[in-house]
Amino acid sequence: MLFAQRIRIARVENGLLQKQLAIALDIDIPMYSRIERGDRQAKKEQVILLSDILHIDRDELLSLWIADKINAVIEEDPKIANKALKMIIDNRKIWK
Repeated sequence: MLFAQRIRIARVENGLLQKQLAIALDIDIPMYSRIERGDRQAKKEQVILLSDILHIDRDELLSLWIADKINAVIEEDPKIANKALKMIIDNRKIWK
């Protein structure tokens, strides 16, 4: 829920209502609320738009979004999560 927390804090700091962001994203208010609570994943295009509207660095917000997606998958099997993450890191070193 790193992504959800970050956009909620930024929305409040920017003095915006959920309704305003829902309109900007062309979704209904309940759907935006679910994104902000972490009950629903935003689409990548929505993340990029939110970064612009909320004045959050795009790479930061995309990284939080991806981290939440990864966490949702690995928390289903915490026994192998660390091993899987290590494999990803090791393979990324090879790809560079």
